[in-house]
Amino acid sequence: MHAVVGTVTIHDFERGLPVLREHVVPRVKQAPGLINAYWMRSADNRGMSVIVFETQEAAEALARIIAAEGPPTDAVTLDGVEVREVVAQA
Repeated sequence: MHAVVGTVTIHDFERGLPVLREHVVPRVKQAPGLINAYWMRSADNRGMSVIVFETQEAAEALARIIAAEGPPTDAVTLDGVEVREVVAQA
């Protein structure tokens, strides 16, 4: 398994949350090989996503799209996206 790990700076949570729920999550749900995905935020307006796929190729495909397109709203700024191997799970 491999995961796409994304980090963002959140500028306007109230405006960005509907975009995440209505556009990003449904699009990710359709990605081939998806196992599970989580989007999180901290108290200081930093966001992180962990999107787990069956294969490295599937994870890399989504990472390329994220890097090329960036966030679908200016409510957040993309700080980074990378693919990591999942080495354990509970």
